[in-house]
Amino acid sequence: MQGKIIKGIAGFYYVDIVESGLYECKARGVFRKEKMKPLVGDEVEIEVLDETEKTGNITQVLPRKNELIRPAVANIDQALVVFAVTDPKPHYNLLDRFLVMMERKEIPVVLCFNKQDLSEEKELQELEAVYRPCGYPVIFTSAREQENIEQVKELLRGKTTTIAGPSGVGKSSLINLLQPDVRMETGSISKKIARGKHTTRHSELILVEKGTYIIDTPGFSSLYVNDFEKEELKAYFPEFLPFEGQCRFNGCSHVHEPGCAVKEAVENGKIHPIRYQDYVEMYRELQEKKRY
Repeated sequence: MQGKIIKGIAGFYYVDIVESGLYECKARGVFRKEKMKPLVGDEVEIEVLDETEKTGNITQVLPRKNELIRPAVANIDQALVVFAVTDPKPHYNLLDRFLVMMERKEIPVVLCFNKQDLSEEKELQELEAVYRPCGYPVIFTSAREQENIEQVKELLRGKTTTIAGPSGVGKSSLINLLQPDVRMETGSISKKIARGKHTTRHSELILVEKGTYIIDTPGFSSLYVNDFEKEELKAYFPEFLPFEGQCRFNGCSHVHEPGCAVKEAVENGKIHPIRYQDYVEMYRELQEKKRY
């Protein structure tokens, strides 16, 4: 029987088989031997152990279209990345690391900034100025006031979308509005450290409507972009691409060389300095990693 993993928790995988229902499965030992772990979103084949109890074993994971390790999901069409406009303020460097990760996997991203009801117009304008020139769709929402929720639903329609972002930005509240049948536990912001409690403990695929799935993923607070060469990094900043080939030196890193078209574009306001600073920080991290 073939189906899709919709939830994985504590070594159990819940596989949805069309017209047969949900089966609780374990992964066979062969996966551990091959160091391969089934992921939420995987299309799998299972053998049924008990039809009454609906239990089984996963025998095969079918080829993946794509996969992410953090959040751990497979076969997604796009990522909806949720940050708050304020309370907590966006951590640009963390967001840019996530965007690099998605660019590497060639997964389209929609940026959703929640809590617009708590923000001022200049904060919205700043976020648009940083990310619209990169080509990312930007949408502002308020889960509390239920603003622009229909617009988000339209962006999700007919796709499997992973919803990711740091804790405390209202991600669970948004998901509750997108699919009211799902009652997610919502956490409150910790006043002391202005950071949300981790309320999502496992990845889960949720059916919104026929053909439309969302995958809620655990909140993240840090991402390390260090599993590739520093020379690759510039390809993952889409706003750099128009200036490639215009630098004085071939293979310009856009960090320390004179006559760099990208640095000139930053000075002329064509590339946002926040994005460029984050690029330089990641580049130096990758450079440092190579030394050791």
